[in-house]
Amino acid sequence: MTQAELFLSRDAAQVQTIADQPDMPDEDVPFRFENVEPVHRVTYITRLVDYPHPAADAVKVAEQRFRRELDRQLGDDVVPALRAFQNASESGESDLTKDEVALAKRWIKAFDAARTAGFRDLGDTDEAFFDVRPV
Repeated sequence: MTQAELFLSRDAAQVQTIADQPDMPDEDVPFRFENVEPVHRVTYITRLVDYPHPAADAVKVAEQRFRRELDRQLGDDVVPALRAFQNASESGESDLTKDEVALAKRWIKAFDAARTAGFRDLGDTDEAFFDVRPV
């Protein structure tokens, strides 16, 4: 676009052809909030605990990788899977439903994959671990 095209006004025929394009959304239509379903998500926090080297950037990146992998593996089921795993740890398998047992098993696999992703570039991490808590 040249400066002349930018600053000179358009004629009515040119404006009409732009407005008639079907792929452009109609700006006069108000957004309807009734059609939007609220997403009820319980958030959670992740922390890298007992990491011996105080490199804040490395810790932050590791926590982000860990959380990203958990979200990728479990999606919206992170907190329910965590709770199912905690219930399975505190009680016997016979006290849980089949869905809770399946969620607890998914948690174990997802947490292991996330832990591997989180510790990938950290080096010496003998005593460090990731802590996940619902908010």
